[in-house]
Amino acid sequence: MTIKRRLSIAVLAVATLAATSGFTRGPALSHAATPPGAAALPGAAALPADPAALAADPAALAADPAALPASPAVPAAHSAALSASPATPAAHPAALSASPATPAAHPAALSDFSDLSGGSATPHTPAWRLTDTGSTARFRGLAPVSASVAWVAGSAGTILRTVDGGRSWSSVGPADAAELQFRDIEAFDARHAVALTIGTGTDSRIYTTADGGRSWNRTFQNDDAAAFYDCITFLDRRHGLALSDPVDGKFRILATSDGGRSWTVRPPTGMPAALDGEFAFAASGTCLVSSGGRAFFATGGGATARVFSSADRGRTWTATGSPIPSGPSAGIYGLAFRDPHHGLAVGGDYTTPASAPSGAAVTRNGRTWSAATSPPGEYRSGVAWSTLALAPSTALGSATSRSASAIAVGPTGSDLSTDGGLTWHRFDTGSFDAVTCVTHACWASGEQGRVARLTHTR
Repeated sequence: MTIKRRLSIAVLAVATLAATSGFTRGPALSHAATPPGAAALPGAAALPADPAALAADPAALAADPAALPASPAVPAAHSAALSASPATPAAHPAALSASPATPAAHPAALSDFSDLSGGSATPHTPAWRLTDTGSTARFRGLAPVSASVAWVAGSAGTILRTVDGGRSWSSVGPADAAELQFRDIEAFDARHAVALTIGTGTDSRIYTTADGGRSWNRTFQNDDAAAFYDCITFLDRRHGLALSDPVDGKFRILATSDGGRSWTVRPPTGMPAALDGEFAFAASGTCLVSSGGRAFFATGGGATARVFSSADRGRTWTATGSPIPSGPSAGIYGLAFRDPHHGLAVGGDYTTPASAPSGAAVTRNGRTWSAATSPPGEYRSGVAWSTLALAPSTALGSATSRSASAIAVGPTGSDLSTDGGLTWHRFDTGSFDAVTCVTHACWASGEQGRVARLTHTR
């Protein structure tokens, strides 16, 4: 039995225990009443044929949830997740946090987003400010659409959504997924989202919603005992991919061309052979990502941590090695591309979260990877390019270029790079698993219901 299979079995036991202990959300909370102030969306039509239609207008939604104007905006894809139990220290990367979870902030304190970072922050540096999710689930799936609209997905079948920048959250998870582990979610607007659960056999599923989570359709359920799906990404509004660990010696790819309403397995002929022991980490929704029509996924577990890339919607792939060390629990955990050429990779070994001296790498051509000159130095599970005009303090170097700034997160803290991922500097010590940036906002999520937005201290 592989390490990933053993960990997924532990997930079910932990979820059952948590549901009775009160530390994580049980099935009843999956469809709990909408929190005060959270908009309950009416039913919506199926995904429109126009892939550019229906990007959310948060201001309009706040006033009238049914008013959803068309917009060509399509959020950058984020993906992936990890097959580990959220409460098994030796088997779950995020359970190895070196810093305790910070209690969620009271909603009233969020009216002006006063500082609730739960970690250290230097004046004039970025800072995380926690929102009150009302949940203790572990959120490894994160899909912000804007500064106002965001979705998170995690343990015990939990999916939450906000349309007011995190001041209130609605519990909108599928009723039949309460015993499952969501590890990835892709959202197009406040109504449309696609979410992935992980596990062996039928536990690997894909759900879609077109009405803000009021109802969900199960559009894929794995029936191959050898497959284990880790993550999903969308290249555009209609074309998406999902990644499974190797089946018969090769990674398996699912594809959709209708926004997630149906999925087909790609033939394995275009996939290079997997290395012995190689697999993907479902840790943060970023082991499979896409940018500019190209898709990328990252691996570990084998002799080399590799990055696979495809330019034809997942039909054929090329693999290249990286300088990030690989091993049974080590490798690349997160990827981010700001375009098909400029990419970031982070990782390490979740069993030793405080030490990852070679845990970051960069590419400037989308094909070859170089080690970061000054990596975070500790295990990092998620990474994202930022479009924010971050202004670091003197300790963090000179003022950053929007095109070169990036953020990495993990159980022991968050780091900022202002030079395209070559050097990293710690700015927070709180625990997060995933990070994603959209226009005007960066969001992070993790254990104990922690979801935060990036701001600046003064």
